[in-house]
Amino acid sequence: MSTKILRELQTAVIAMAILMVVVCLIYPFTIWAGAQLIFKNQANGSLIVESGKVVGSSLIGQSFTSDRSFHPRPSAAGKGYDATSSGGSNLGPISDKGLKETAERVANYRLINRLDPGVKVPIDAVTASASGLDPHISPKNAELQALRVAEKRNLNVDVVYKLIKEHTEKPDWGFLGESGVNVLRLNLALDHLQP
Repeated sequence: MSTKILRELQTAVIAMAILMVVVCLIYPFTIWAGAQLIFKNQANGSLIVESGKVVGSSLIGQSFTSDRSFHPRPSAAGKGYDATSSGGSNLGPISDKGLKETAERVANYRLINRLDPGVKVPIDAVTASASGLDPHISPKNAELQALRVAEKRNLNVDVVYKLIKEHTEKPDWGFLGESGVNVLRLNLALDHLQP
């Protein structure tokens, strides 16, 4: 081998070693350390802990089916809220299957919450989010579920409305997105009222 080839090989090996240290060690450590310093809660999953036990994350929805609890929006992620299968149904607005599922969800939502036929059902009550993991419902969706939850928990409905208002999160920075109610946090607040 000529010395020129050996020199180029040596340069390539040194460059690769430097890049490996930067890309595989320094960069990931810097990102991890910065996240731990600036966004510790979010970097660690925004976990909600009750009595020393993790009960969920404020960033990932959970399935609640009891009539005593507020129900989240439907999920198309795996068997529901499966973070390893995050994604929407990909059914468009003219899909027969999508239209049938939505109609069934509307009928079920009306039945469970004893709504009159003229009451409009919020879109988030009958369609999944793009990720299938959204932990929020609209304030209107929560309000339509309030009477059912209040009756099943033997609470005054005004107490439940007050909890909804207290747990309504405003849009990010005041203008990005829409107001939403974190279902897990709202259901936990109800449980605190009635252990």
